[in-house]
Amino acid sequence: MVRIYTGSQNPTKIESVKEVFSSYDIEGVEVESKVSAQPFSDEETQEGAINRARECAKMKKGAMGLGLEGGVMEIADELYLCNWGALVDERENLYLASGARIPLPEEIKVELEKGRELGDVMDEYADKQEVRRNEGAIGIFTNAAVDRKEMFIHITRLLKGQYEFANKHKAEQA
Repeated sequence: MVRIYTGSQNPTKIESVKEVFSSYDIEGVEVESKVSAQPFSDEETQEGAINRARECAKMKKGAMGLGLEGGVMEIADELYLCNWGALVDERENLYLASGARIPLPEEIKVELEKGRELGDVMDEYADKQEVRRNEGAIGIFTNAAVDRKEMFIHITRLLKGQYEFANKHKAEQA
């Protein structure tokens, strides 16, 4: 059975990967994203996901690495949630996917611009604990229509689909 190391011990991220890659052996491991604690652009968020996936893929020969990273990005002075996923397969091929984006309220933007992390700000805003390990900001701001796990499942499905397509395409050419 192929092992996939997921670059986080956040249960929401691990459960998302387990749901999509149900026939794989999934293990969450803590690795560095090598980006800021609160990524502030699409590029930085994507880089964090790639770094996590690459670090995970190095853990064991023949294993795959998967990184999921949440961040924020700005469009026309408005701050949006952004999320990226990266999968590095057994042959070191890289697959990338991004997820849903919704604008954040101005009061959240102000706090993030002070250097705070979204997870901490959301705990205060929602008067809850560990929002980042549960519904996430997207769950709060969509009134639970979409939660963080569902969003990461979507990204992970996009990664798996690309991986399967690439392997199917290679098999057809052989």
